[in-house]
Amino acid sequence: MTLATSHHRYIVIEGPIGVGKTSLARRLADSFGSELILEDAAGNPFLDRFYDDPKSAALPVQLFFLFQRAQQMQSLMQDDMFTPVRVADFLMDKDRLFAELTLDQHELNLYQQVADNLSVEAPKPDLVVYLQAPADVLRERISGRNIKAEQMIDNDYLTRLVDVYSRFFHDYNEAPLLIVNAADIDPVNNDDDYQLLLKRILSMKNGRHYFNPLPIAM
Repeated sequence: MTLATSHHRYIVIEGPIGVGKTSLARRLADSFGSELILEDAAGNPFLDRFYDDPKSAALPVQLFFLFQRAQQMQSLMQDDMFTPVRVADFLMDKDRLFAELTLDQHELNLYQQVADNLSVEAPKPDLVVYLQAPADVLRERISGRNIKAEQMIDNDYLTRLVDVYSRFFHDYNEAPLLIVNAADIDPVNNDDDYQLLLKRILSMKNGRHYFNPLPIAM
């Protein structure tokens, strides 16, 4: 395989559950021959309980992810920054996004106190790729991958998650941003879609851009 060459040293793939961010991150890391940094959702012992009863487990699941992400960012900052390319499937800034979505005000205050005391220093991405899709598409994809705990996620949560991601990235200006309409394309399993997206990623420099290719007629 011929490796792609990128001028981006740190690329983050983001988007709501089911949109394909981890699979895309894996494929990009393979194309670049780069280090891959992934969230370990399966390692969160509170996650299944959260999907079953969100109110009872929202705080522990959020704090676990906060500590996990903080540790990953600390390790990343300490590693050799001359690594050519790194691809991650999460943005540290989104931790607060989930906290605001799932916690009540008292829990959010506690979460914020903990987060403030951690003083996490995260590297700034050279590019953020935001995969966007409506809740019904996410539901279909979640059902298709048949992970038992995820089947308990209700449609209202997915709708609110899509909305909070949209609002977050509407105002996001911390790094160059590529917003991808991931509802009608499949860059994970369709090589034509992937190559088009990869070409767009490689051409990205500054600012906010959109990738919304027309479906190819069969």
